[in-house]
Amino acid sequence: MATDRKGTTVWEGDLASGGGTTTLDTTGLAGELPVSWPSRAEDPGGRTSPEELIAAAHSACYSMALSKALADGGHTPERLETSAVATFDTAGGPHISGVALTVRGSVPGIGEDEFREAAEAAKDGCPVSQAIAGNVPVTLDASLT
Repeated sequence: MATDRKGTTVWEGDLASGGGTTTLDTTGLAGELPVSWPSRAEDPGGRTSPEELIAAAHSACYSMALSKALADGGHTPERLETSAVATFDTAGGPHISGVALTVRGSVPGIGEDEFREAAEAAKDGCPVSQAIAGNVPVTLDASLT
């Protein structure tokens, strides 16, 4: 079963001095999220960026993938806390140079090695990781709490 999700951005002006708003149209959550070039390449100044949105999406997707992998292995997690840092770089042209995932888990009955194995498998199985595979390196720091 396929599902669609929609986001929209309205931009006004040129890249350097213009700006816009992004909305999460499917859910209407978060209201209008302001975006601009300075907030992307310099200081956020209360605005978001495509990289922050990708990082949020990646952390959510990865948490779901890891939760499933652990439960499938008989170890339902009590808590997973995942952060993702998407690095935007302008050297050689604007690009995302990497994503760093960090996950800390509270998972009864599992050892550190088995947790790390599941964490690595989830990194490769996460649809957001798959979407950027071959284009953006993804690193992982995983441990139990």
